[in-house]
Amino acid sequence: MQVAQAGDYEGEKVAEFVQEMTRDYGFASEQLVDLLAQAERKQGILDAISRPAERVKPWKEYRPIFLTESRIAQGVDFWRENETALARAEAEFGVPAEVVVAIIGVETFYGRNTGGHRVIDALATLGFDYPPRQPFFRQQLKEFLLLAREEQVDPLTLTGSYAGAMGLPQFMPSSFRAYAVDFDEDGHIDIWKNPVDAIGSAANYFKQHGWSAGEPVVARARVAGDRHAEGLTEGLEPILTAAQLRELGWTMDTEVPDDTQVTAFRLDGAEGDEYWVGLPNFYVITRYNRSVMYAMAVHQLAGQLAAARGDS
Repeated sequence: MQVAQAGDYEGEKVAEFVQEMTRDYGFASEQLVDLLAQAERKQGILDAISRPAERVKPWKEYRPIFLTESRIAQGVDFWRENETALARAEAEFGVPAEVVVAIIGVETFYGRNTGGHRVIDALATLGFDYPPRQPFFRQQLKEFLLLAREEQVDPLTLTGSYAGAMGLPQFMPSSFRAYAVDFDEDGHIDIWKNPVDAIGSAANYFKQHGWSAGEPVVARARVAGDRHAEGLTEGLEPILTAAQLRELGWTMDTEVPDDTQVTAFRLDGAEGDEYWVGLPNFYVITRYNRSVMYAMAVHQLAGQLAAARGDS
């Protein structure tokens, strides 16, 4: 057995954190000190999170990353392999099977790319050595230690992304504790290796964020007049109703009730500008990842998966 020699998180650096966990959550101080002493500061994690953001790709470049023949074919395979769990999740949470498969497909390619960092290293590194977002990651470290205790797993064994996102659906620890479910009822929640729990957890996340069963996600739109640009949403929060958007020159290709809260956006598509109206279920997808293009990729991948499954 290799003895940990890092000692990156010992002494004064973690004393306040340990005191808080002991006082507020009943952790044993000595055990927590020993555990954190085995966490390692990873410069690669700090480099990754500090790296200047890539140029934001236009939709015509972003979409082909996720809507590939391989991702669709392997998504259909994943669907077949987990058909019972997906059908049960759809019945229980109201979230279509193809949407759950698409989320897992976009996040981790159906579990192939879940991240190779120890979660404790990622969260300790960012919680103690990354000042710009230290409070957030320190809170995630608290949540992580709580979930490890609740699930009775060794926190040194769990892996994830460089930011601490975990398992097939890439839940942060706070999302795990709030939304992950023991969908196969075996007494443990395992979103790393158990696709049944991952499926139930992703569907529950959507339901808890307001997914409406049977409702559409987006409407394609045409625009006219000199005021249509006023309808474009800044950010992600819906601030206009469908009726207000229509008054600004937007025509939707599906019926949307006047009082529906909507977002409106323009994408730089392969064949020119595309105008879309995001409906309440679209907003729910953006709660998973705060990006219009991400939500569109999930939605369109879901449609392709459903079509491919129907053809096969």
